[in-house]
This record gives sequence, C-alpha cells and structure tokens, in this order.
Amino acid sequence: MLRIGHRGAAALGPENTIAAFRRAVEVGVDFIEFDILDLDDGTLVLAHSDELLEVSHRVAAGRVRPLRLEELRESAPELPTLEQALEFFANEEVGLHADVKSPRHGREIASALRRHGLIERAVASSFWTSTLRDLRAEEPQLAVGITYPEDRRGLARRRLLTPLVPAAVAVLARAVPRRLPRWLKSTGATVAMLHYAVLSRAAVDRCHESDAAVWAWTVNEPELLGRVVDLGVDGVISDNPRLFLQ
Repeated sequence: MLRIGHRGAAALGPENTIAAFRRAVEVGVDFIEFDILDLDDGTLVLAHSDELLEVSHRVAAGRVRPLRLEELRESAPELPTLEQALEFFANEEVGLHADVKSPRHGREIASALRRHGLIERAVASSFWTSTLRDLRAEEPQLAVGITYPEDRRGLARRRLLTPLVPAAVAVLARAVPRRLPRWLKSTGATVAMLHYAVLSRAAVDRCHESDAAVWAWTVNEPELLGRVVDLGVDGVISDNPRLFLQ
C-alpha cells in the first residue's frame, strides 16, 4: 500500500508548502499530494481552493484567483508556485501527486513536469475530465487519476446542509461502481482517487478489473485506515503520515 502525504503533511506543517513537503519526506511517505490552482493572470500556485481564508491559514479573507502573486504572499508568505514545488521534487526521491484544481492549464502542467524530469514518478489527477485529456495529450507517458467526488461549492461545509450530506454520499457510493469503468476508459486514468465515504469493495473491484489502482482520501484515523486497507485499496492519502507508522 502506498503511503501518501496529503497537501504535504497538513497535520505536521502548513498545507501545500515546502515545509510540509519536508516533514512528509522525513516521515517516509512514498508520494506527496499537493493542489495546483491558477490565478487570473495565469500564474500556477499551490493552493486547494479559491478561498483566501483557507490558503492564508485564516490570516485574511477573500478570493485567491484575482490576486497577483505578490499580493497573495502578503497574507500567505509560504505559498509556493508550481515551479518552486517542482524544483523541490527534482531534488528529492519521492513520488508526487499533483491534484489540478482547474479545467485549464493541463498541457502547461504536464510540460512543467517533463521539463523537471518528473514524469516517471508523478501522477496528475483532477475532477475535470477535460484537464485529464489535456494532461495526456501533452505527455502520454504521464499517469493520470480521476478524483471523485469534488465538492466544488463547499456544500458539505455548510451547517444548514450537514444533515443532508450522509444521504447524498450514500447515493454517490451506490453509483460509483457502475460509473467507474466508463470514467476510467474515457479519461485514460490509471488511478481512481476516491473519498473514503464513497469507497466500497465493489468500487475497488471494478477499478482493478479495469487495471486501475485505487487511492483513498483523506484518511486520518487508525480505525478508518484499517477499514480502507481491508477493502483492498492500493494507496492511502493522509494529513498525518505518522499514521502509517502505527
């Protein structure tokens, strides 16, 4: 089972920063997952969402994309660009999992991975099927993964909707095994990045029948780790990679 640090090691250092990457390497992960977001001027940075409150670690509020890099770093000084992150990986012996949070720039990201000599130990994933097609069109040797589900509007975090989330997740979980083979074939994905809540033995089996691996996210408790491992997943993504040492 591959051990994958989520956003570096989000429980051990500021997420999506070089400092968190270093902590993940120290713990001994096999892969480091990070998020790529595009600013309105085309600059690619490591950020999970367009919410400045999240990216600045609650220092400032607002949106991320309209800001220039210099403005963004006033409230998020450790924020790396994609180029800075790839320079780090080029000097470390660890796999990288780039989760692309935009339907654009797939070709540019694949080109950057190739330029830094990282194609052979990288996986690029996205919820956007157009992004996966662009990644593969630019670099056919790059492994790609489809991420599911993607709560793009943050509905699961809204208190008024919290009671509705379990029922909605149950519906998704039942549909996933049937839909996965089609998604994998249409995108050329060789990894399914599935949230643990929609994971099932049937979903894992359908992926393996399609010669695709399953990586479960985001697993932070020992009991949950045991459950997803029992389902036969091939990799586990965690905020706290020390979980794998227990």
